[in-house]
Amino acid sequence: MKRAPWLVVAGTVAGFLGVVGLHKTSAPAALASSGTQPSSRASHPARPGRTRTLATPSGAGAAASTTLGALERYGYGELAARVSISGGRITSIAVPVLRTAEQYSQQLAIQVFPTLRSEVLAAQSARIDAVSGATYTSQAYALSVQAALDKAHLR
Repeated sequence: MKRAPWLVVAGTVAGFLGVVGLHKTSAPAALASSGTQPSSRASHPARPGRTRTLATPSGAGAAASTTLGALERYGYGELAARVSISGGRITSIAVPVLRTAEQYSQQLAIQVFPTLRSEVLAAQSARIDAVSGATYTSQAYALSVQAALDKAHLR
């Protein structure tokens, strides 16, 4: 009977070390190996700082431009937003670069992108509220959008 407390302590320590061992990952390696690009142009790697000018379909004379924002690192991965501007207004936002350390982080990011996109389009600015439960992702998204707007010389 005198051995029971020691067995409990040894079992607790072994369990704790097992859990820590399972959760111990190297974030940079995980980020490099699990890169995902959720946009429809997943086969084309993003090139930061590249701006492309497109002709408007209506021929109204105002050129549309597409600018890729900076690659922003955040607690669970990294992302870059692509912003399309036409006539001085933000018309579209996509996320061609999304790399996360875990599958859950990727799913969460993909889930909140439509909300963040609609907020940016409504505000016509990167000054948006963060989505609850995805604060780091929201901040990285806003920073990348702002970097794209800065490159396009828009607010």
